[in-house]
Amino acid sequence: MGLFDRLSRLFRANLNAAISAAEDPEKILDQALMDMQEDQVQLRQAVAQAMATHKRVEQQYSQNLALSEEWYRKAQLALQKGDEELAKQALSRRKGYADTAAALKTQLDQQSAQLENLRRQMTALEGKIAEAKTKKDMLKARLRAAKATEQVNQALGKVGTSSAMAAFERMEDKVLTQEAKAQATVELSGDKLEEQFKLLEGNTDLDAELLAMKAQMGILSPAEAAPPPLPLSMKQGELEQS
Repeated sequence: MGLFDRLSRLFRANLNAAISAAEDPEKILDQALMDMQEDQVQLRQAVAQAMATHKRVEQQYSQNLALSEEWYRKAQLALQKGDEELAKQALSRRKGYADTAAALKTQLDQQSAQLENLRRQMTALEGKIAEAKTKKDMLKARLRAAKATEQVNQALGKVGTSSAMAAFERMEDKVLTQEAKAQATVELSGDKLEEQFKLLEGNTDLDAELLAMKAQMGILSPAEAAPPPLPLSMKQGELEQS
């Protein structure tokens, strides 16, 4: 393969890629439909022109046919009058009109076939345009839905890997850590409270033992020797009994 062929293929490939990238499907669909509608206008003009031409030829055919018949009647009249020479001239004139009418009839038949073909093409094009309009709207709707889905997926992809989600995860870790610290503080506070009550209970036992030792040794003070005061609840019960 020559260098020129390679460069030519490369240029065409890059050009096609650039054109494909620049194509907007919605604009292309609109333009394609406009092209079809322009073809429809041109086809209608062609049909109208063919119909007008057919009409003119049809009129010429009818006129030549009528003149041919008229000159035939004149030839008959000349024979009736005994003028054969005039009859021959009339027949000659009649033949010219008849030949022209025959040629026009052939042309009419051809034009009729062409006109019918143009009409079929116009009907087919109208059907294609109606189908294209429906398909264009459907394709546009599908294209917009696809673009919307793509945008949503892109947005979701960005959210999944963005720093915002990482920040949420860091804050969640901090909250969990803070909750753990608070729980540990509560547990530690509960332990100290229990220790204080144990110390109080331990001090009560020592005081009782010390008081008993003093009683044995007979060295109780008057305040220590006095019986302990009754609880308030017991006092209220005694008062009610009395």
